[in-house]
Amino acid sequence: MITVDEALARVLALAGPVRSEEIPLTEGLNRVLTAPVRARLTQPPFNAAAMDGYAIRRADLDLALPVIGEAAAGRPWQGQAAPGTAIRIFTGAPVPDGYDMVVMQEHIRREGDVIRIETRNSNDNIRPEGADFRTNSEFNPRRPLTPRDLALIAAMNVDRINVARRPRVAIIAGGDELVPPGTEPGPGQIVSSNDIAIAAIAEQAGARAESLPLAADTMESLLDRFSRAADADLIVTIGGASVGDHDLIAKITEQIGMERAFYKIAMRPGKPLIAGHIGDSAMIGLPGNPVSAITCAELFIRPLLRAMQGLPPEDRLREGRLGADLPPEGDRQHYLRARLARDGADTIVTPVTSQDSARLGLLAEADALIVRPAGDAAKQAGEKVRFIRLD
Repeated sequence: MITVDEALARVLALAGPVRSEEIPLTEGLNRVLTAPVRARLTQPPFNAAAMDGYAIRRADLDLALPVIGEAAAGRPWQGQAAPGTAIRIFTGAPVPDGYDMVVMQEHIRREGDVIRIETRNSNDNIRPEGADFRTNSEFNPRRPLTPRDLALIAAMNVDRINVARRPRVAIIAGGDELVPPGTEPGPGQIVSSNDIAIAAIAEQAGARAESLPLAADTMESLLDRFSRAADADLIVTIGGASVGDHDLIAKITEQIGMERAFYKIAMRPGKPLIAGHIGDSAMIGLPGNPVSAITCAELFIRPLLRAMQGLPPEDRLREGRLGADLPPEGDRQHYLRARLARDGADTIVTPVTSQDSARLGLLAEADALIVRPAGDAAKQAGEKVRFIRLD
């Protein structure tokens, strides 16, 4: 068995080069740039009024000023800014050359076409040309694009962007005991749930996931599913066969030429994990136990899919204080389901009462996974502990 850290390093090595594609900006939400966006214009393109008021010269603050024109957004004033004059101006309008401040309309007394400044402050109330960005300014966040990012890119006058292609994930769940949700289980059968969860984790990580039809516990059925998954960037298998974890999966992957990176990790839940390459596809074989499969997907599939999109490693470890005593840990790194609460500035992390790795209800109620190293000594409530918050 290898450690979790060593296993993660080997999994990330399966990512390969990032594959790029060009898409319309309108489809860019949660996508990852593969090339910087360069502004095609300057914003603001001129010195712009930051509020409604009057454009004047600072040197004329004490004078009675005739109003000689008006400027609004999209309708700039075309006259000459002579000394001792003012123009009525509205937010977003270009400030004509020669005027160096905008006085708020609330600070003005106007009589006919003449104004006097009654309240002064040091603000010029002008947004300088290029204050936001200038032509050829670069924008390249190393994270999935947000609605705010899309607004900025649009303002840069860019309508198409180069992004990482969403990894294609094919999920193969197998077992004669499994039936799809909505099906009445027969004797000895259960409803398949792992493939639903793993597909959702993959989609959450930016991939396009497809759950293939449930495979039977036969070589022929599983070979068919692997054939359907051949074009995927990542093939994920869940469970192996009724006779033992990954028995059939190991035979089939060996038969079709898998280059195995490892098999079995010193962790719980999730010891029987297989990873490697099949042709151009990365492959991860998850254990069939529900909590083990989902935990391993959070720890290994999510980081791998981020790496396939060129994203940096995600530091998910946080520190809190235990809400209950814990016994000494065994010889494998342990991920315990836990609930989170606040106590002033502290995060309180309380393990759920049962860590039965088949109980999905407890996992659904959990907020986090406590991370306990192998051989960790007994801990008392109030001691510090590391945890991973679950989305």
